[in-house]
Amino acid sequence: MKAAIFISAILLILYGCDIFSTRDAEEPTQPRSNLPQAFERETLISNFVLSHENRSLFDYLNSFSDSLFTGKKFTFIASSKAASQYPALNDNWDLRSEENYFRNIIAASQDVPITLILSNSNFSQQGDSLIYTASYSITVPFTNSGIPQNYQGNLIFHIFLDNSLVWRIFFWQDFKSGDLPSWSELKGRFAN
Repeated sequence: MKAAIFISAILLILYGCDIFSTRDAEEPTQPRSNLPQAFERETLISNFVLSHENRSLFDYLNSFSDSLFTGKKFTFIASSKAASQYPALNDNWDLRSEENYFRNIIAASQDVPITLILSNSNFSQQGDSLIYTASYSITVPFTNSGIPQNYQGNLIFHIFLDNSLVWRIFFWQDFKSGDLPSWSELKGRFAN
């Protein structure tokens, strides 16, 4: 009899504590992407463009090689004019620098898409990686009218397949062309 009362008391306490009820799911700690994994090289480039349009830091960074996971360190080489004008571009620009730059342009711009157009693009094989070349035009709708909104130039990406068979950018070189500022100048302005 004592055992039945004891078990009944335990069940009553557990039931009263709401221990068996379901709870709401927690929000994920990692952001999610609606973009497909870049199992094709064209998907990588498309995701890179869409990360700007969507103003998605997660998708932007997902385009690049992270040496902790891939063994290949990301490197950026600025256009010569920007490199002389913005010393931060010469100080071992890495994935963390890319993160800070992109976060800063999102914060300083209006909440509308950033427009990135890549043209005259080409892929070519070089060893175990591919080289992607393109002309670019990027428009960032800054809230401060004193900051140029339009940038243009040419870029070279070296891309490779990581261990997950996902394409990633591990090298980016920028070249100024025309009268507008280059992407390097945009990065230099928003480096910190």
